[in-house]
Amino acid sequence: MNTLKRMGTVGRVLLLAAALAVALSGEGVAASVTGSASVGTFNRYIFRGYRLGRDSVVFEPVLSMSIRGFSAIFWGNIDMREKATPCFAPDRPGRKSFNETDLTFSYTHNLGRFGLTAGFIYYGTKYTAETQELYMGASLDVPGKPTLMIYQDIDAYPGTYCLLSLSHSVALKKKITLDLGASAAYFSGSADYWRTYLPSAGSYAGEKYRAFHDGMIKAGLTFPLAKNLGLQAGTQFYFPLSAAARRTIEGHSYNINGHLASVLVFGTTLTFAF
Repeated sequence: MNTLKRMGTVGRVLLLAAALAVALSGEGVAASVTGSASVGTFNRYIFRGYRLGRDSVVFEPVLSMSIRGFSAIFWGNIDMREKATPCFAPDRPGRKSFNETDLTFSYTHNLGRFGLTAGFIYYGTKYTAETQELYMGASLDVPGKPTLMIYQDIDAYPGTYCLLSLSHSVALKKKITLDLGASAAYFSGSADYWRTYLPSAGSYAGEKYRAFHDGMIKAGLTFPLAKNLGLQAGTQFYFPLSAAARRTIEGHSYNINGHLASVLVFGTTLTFAF
C-alpha cells in the first residue's frame, strides 16, 4: 500500500478507474453496473466528531460505482479557507486546499433482509499522516435500517471505531422524500499514539483513549430535479457521547486528536445516478 501514499489525487482517480475497468471487462457485465456522481457543499467538514475546519465552505465530490456486490468510491474534500481547530492543523492555513482524497473498495452480500459488508479504505490526507482501514458490518432491511459497522485502522493510528446507525426515508408529495438518520460510536485506541493527556507528566503519557465517542442526528429533504438527478438539502448535529470525548485538562484536549464539541453542519448535495 506504500504505492498509494506516493500517488497524487489524479493517480488515485486513475487507479479507481483502472479497477472499475477490470471489473467491467467481463462479457455482459456492463448492464448490471450502477453508480453515481455527486458534489456536496457544506459549512464545515466533520469526521467522526472531529472538527476538521471552521468558518469556511467545503466542497465534497464523490464518484461511486457498483457491480455484483463490489463497490468502489472516490471521495474528496476541498476547504476554501482552512482554519485550525482543536482537532485540525491546516496544511495551508487561511488558503484553499484539496486536503483529502479517500478511496473505498468493498463487497456486500445480502442474505434475505440481512446485508453483510467488508471493505478497505485509504485516507489520502494532507493535514495529517495518511492511513488505511479495514472494516466490516451488518445491516437489517427493516424500517430504520439498523446498521453496525466496525472499522480497524491498520496503519498510522491503530484503533477500533464501532458505529451503530439508523436511517429512514419518508415519501412526501411529488417524489420528495424526508430523510432521517442517527448514529452513535465507541472508539478504542490500541497504539501508544492514543495515550491521553496526563497532567503530572505534562504530556500525552496517560492511558490510551477509550470512550463512547461521537453521536449524530440528521434530517434532510431530497428533491427530484430531472431523471436520475436529485438535490438534497439537510443538516447534521454532532455531539460528544461522553465526558472523556469532550474533556480538556489545563487547556489541553484529553484525547490527542482533540476534544469534541456540539456542532451543526448544513448544506446541499447534488447527485446524478446512473
